[in-house]
Amino acid sequence: MTDTNHGFLTTIGAHAPEAADGQTTLTMDVDDRHLNAAGTVHGGLLATLVDTTMGAAILSLVENETPATSQLTVTYLRPGKPGRITVTSTVRKRGDRLTICESEVEQDGKSLVHALATFALKES
Repeated sequence: MTDTNHGFLTTIGAHAPEAADGQTTLTMDVDDRHLNAAGTVHGGLLATLVDTTMGAAILSLVENETPATSQLTVTYLRPGKPGRITVTSTVRKRGDRLTICESEVEQDGKSLVHALATFALKES
């Protein structure tokens, strides 16, 4: 995925992740508009990024199917701050209609988030 007009991602100032062979990477520069009242990276931004990159990882493996998130668990390990973050996601297990993905968000070499999700696949 290299489309720069990517709906909600464009709204939050991110670009579509690079995706191939069930893996994705997305880098984003976080600034003041991405912070919560405590001055740290908003959890909703992080959840959006892991969900999006996991969906893109699946799309890199399938044809004529659309992934829909059916379950997403986001574990926030430490607060993020303004600066560059990197999101990586990998398809871990594939069934006939369900796929499991795992994702990490890192900043300055430290994990901010670990996420695990189940996606249902439906024909497009």
